[in-house]
Amino acid sequence: MNIRNKFWDYVNLHNGEEDKQKVLETVTANVSFKGSNLWILACAILIASVGLNVNSAAVIIGAMLISPLMGPIVGAGFALGTYNSQLLKKSLKNLFIATLVSLFVSAFYFYLSPFKDVQSELLARTSPTIYDVLIAFFGGLVGVVAITRVEKGNPIPGVAIATALMPPLCTAGYGLATFNMSFFLGAFYLYTINCFFICISTFLVIKYLSYPASEAINPQNEKRIRFGITALIFIMIIPSFYLAYNLFQEKKFTSTVEDFINNEFSSRGYTVVYKKLNYGSKTVDLAFLNRKLSKEDMEMYNRLLRERGLNDAKLVFRQDDADLKSEILNELGKQNVSISEKDLAISKLQQELEKYRVNEPGLTNEMEILFPNLKEVALGKIEKNMTQQDSIITKLVVLYKTDHELKPDDKTKLTAWLQERLKIEEVVLVNDKN
Repeated sequence: MNIRNKFWDYVNLHNGEEDKQKVLETVTANVSFKGSNLWILACAILIASVGLNVNSAAVIIGAMLISPLMGPIVGAGFALGTYNSQLLKKSLKNLFIATLVSLFVSAFYFYLSPFKDVQSELLARTSPTIYDVLIAFFGGLVGVVAITRVEKGNPIPGVAIATALMPPLCTAGYGLATFNMSFFLGAFYLYTINCFFICISTFLVIKYLSYPASEAINPQNEKRIRFGITALIFIMIIPSFYLAYNLFQEKKFTSTVEDFINNEFSSRGYTVVYKKLNYGSKTVDLAFLNRKLSKEDMEMYNRLLRERGLNDAKLVFRQDDADLKSEILNELGKQNVSISEKDLAISKLQQELEKYRVNEPGLTNEMEILFPNLKEVALGKIEKNMTQQDSIITKLVVLYKTDHELKPDDKTKLTAWLQERLKIEEVVLVNDKN
């Protein structure tokens, strides 16, 4: 019994609790957006917008710390928990004003800003998932527990950072400024999730701490309130589950493709100069610096990719595309990598040379073992145009040195062996006597 009492004493939220009336007065005072609060909000929005614009996490965190947006959200949670209709109206009104001011200020900034590139910090706020729901809920729990303590401690700044109200609101402003509705809707949905679940966590803590109702309410109305809250929870959560599943599938697609490219191309000496993964169409565009694949090779690599579990994915090899050069330059420009005209010219020459190179490691060693008289063997291909047949014949040229001239039988055997070994039509043997 004593052990249970001690455990309860450790986890009891009533320990160190502030006077309920005093907490309610503090919360009510922080709801309004007038004078200094409004100016602080506008400055915080500008700082957060600049942080998103320059992709600086430190600046964004600073903006979240000075933001007063938590006030009306916590006020709405307190109002629901104590059935205070006046406080609820006041909180919702001020949250609406704060949201409009924030959207206007951030949209105005991004409209005037000459830099409108989409940065990673912006992208991170456009696709909320179930994880954002959990962060908002538990962050709100920590915030309201801290507010109801005599000793506030240091959780409040951490709650401001964790729940992250400012960045999605500024991202929504960016979407308005650039007329990008997908950005606006995704970011505003994340902002709504944060507001709603901070409010719900506040409501639950207030009910648990048994704050007295400010006005009488009949059981039927109380039941309606609980039903409304439950319905809204499902409305908020279900889309986030869907988005989380999509995010998981996209990460799986990207990871599998990256591993495939690394194992099949990069580790084998293929220099990938252009790579574009499109999860929507399940396509992967690739271009190599000095390799050109045959149709059979392309089909083989697509088959290998399907064997990795990506049955609906397709590799698209960009080899003869006229627009490939500009796309490569654009892609490398995004990655802060430079490629010159000389690099592209070298790549083209390397591709030309590939046609004349015999890519058979160890072949010369085999020849010297089978035909000991051969010394310093060099191999190369040449193409001969047959104008009468309107075709091209590939010949293999073997340049060798020897102490004793090869016998006619040895030449015949060597020629036949090379034709069978390399599946080539004609072999020319040249003795380098110099």
